[in-house]
Amino acid sequence: MDADIPQLYLITPPVIDLARFPDTLARVLDGQEIACLRLALATHDEDMILRTGDALREIAHARDIPLVIADHALMVERLGLDGVHLTDAQPRIRKLRETLGAEAIIGAFCGTLRHDGMSAGEAGADYISFGPVGPNSLGDGDCASREIFEWWSEIVELPVVAEGALNRELVASFAPVVDFFAIGEEIWSQDDPLAALQALTAALR
Repeated sequence: MDADIPQLYLITPPVIDLARFPDTLARVLDGQEIACLRLALATHDEDMILRTGDALREIAHARDIPLVIADHALMVERLGLDGVHLTDAQPRIRKLRETLGAEAIIGAFCGTLRHDGMSAGEAGADYISFGPVGPNSLGDGDCASREIFEWWSEIVELPVVAEGALNRELVASFAPVVDFFAIGEEIWSQDDPLAALQALTAALR
């Protein structure tokens, strides 16, 4: 993929059927170039997280795609994952860097706050994620504006990820000012997730 074109970063569904989803994921990964995969389950059931992590790690690593897990940092070493994505990053990054080591991926979701992104970067995050970028009815409804990404891309070298409520128009608009698009719920609810992903990111080709 052209270095100037944003890369794609997949987020799993919050609920996964292990009888079906691994095959669906494999088809998507084989049909589209993916830079990273995030395991982001809603459950706190340890056994479910372990079984899902094992299954998805095999699929991702067979294709040389790093797999990070949302928040459950203790699972990184236990499951042989590549890192962690923090949804509440600020207090934890420095300690986790010491614990996980220099090679681990540590990502930080910073909502719509540029200052939080800067703080996370200074603490040692490998990438910063802002979002949601599209209109939504969750939380307080705030969106991460294109101006945040534009400022970031001009001032900061740390990779920046756009995620949340993406559509084709937003992908086309944000493409010049982001390094990655993180995509999840936009495609998994569709009958053909691969086709949905390709349609959503058509502007990148």
